[in-house]
Amino acid sequence: MTTVGTGDLKFELDPDWPRGMPEGWEFTLASGVAVNSHDEVYVFSRGVHPITMWNTDGDFITSWGEASCLDPADRYNGTFRDPHGIFVGPDDSIWLTDTQTHTVTKHTRLGEKLMELGRRDYANVAVSQTGDHGLPFNMPSGVVVNDVGQILVSDGYANRNVHTFSADGELVSSWGRAGQGPGEFGMLHNIGIDNVGRIYIADRPNSRVQVLEQDGTFVTEWTDVINPGAFWYGHDGLMYVVEQGQPTGISVFTLDGELVSRWRGPENGMEAPHDICGDSNGDLYVAEIGLIGHGQRVRKYVRR
Repeated sequence: MTTVGTGDLKFELDPDWPRGMPEGWEFTLASGVAVNSHDEVYVFSRGVHPITMWNTDGDFITSWGEASCLDPADRYNGTFRDPHGIFVGPDDSIWLTDTQTHTVTKHTRLGEKLMELGRRDYANVAVSQTGDHGLPFNMPSGVVVNDVGQILVSDGYANRNVHTFSADGELVSSWGRAGQGPGEFGMLHNIGIDNVGRIYIADRPNSRVQVLEQDGTFVTEWTDVINPGAFWYGHDGLMYVVEQGQPTGISVFTLDGELVSRWRGPENGMEAPHDICGDSNGDLYVAEIGLIGHGQRVRKYVRR
């Protein structure tokens, strides 16, 4: 097996995961991955089967959702058009962002839709050249839920905002603007949250992670990254960061920004990482959106 990582934190690539892919199925562009409290792995992909569920051994459980991203003539009829971000809430609810329907949706474990934020198929364009004051949503990218049930959304590719909603879906606040300074963003490619409630923004074009309070107060930034794309706050108290620049890879930091482990490049089994999550054993799952035939996949890294 390929061993990756540096220092005391290393993993072994499991090249055979998943083992139970149904005949004729494929992930295509695997944009998101998340794991619930029962160690069920959810893959959110831009293909015929948008949500697939697996156990940690790689056995197929089920799938749900319909794709409309494949046929332009049918683009308004499916459940999802451009799957992007996924987050498992404290109650194991599944939260999904779609950059082309301009919505954030909440689902049960098996896909029943419980809530929809945003106006489907309508992009709220920012009303200033700096990208601030954009109403929800214009290509939302990521979502997290805090410890009191509030929903925070990174918005995203076209707006430059973080929106906070109450647990029942009412807009509470919005902040952010375009730029390169503190609390300014080139793009919000995804959002993460840690155990003390600070949020992490993948400011990909500015090649940095911004750490902020939930009201937008700037805390710090991490610049020892290459075009960060997504996060997983691990059970070990570390922040795992997907890097989408060249070479692509994963970097792992303490919450103080100290580098703990890193692996980059195709020699470490990674082509185009887009999202990351882990299970109760600390094993990692990385969703990739690479080339057809070998780079559109989810890879498992087993903690040593």
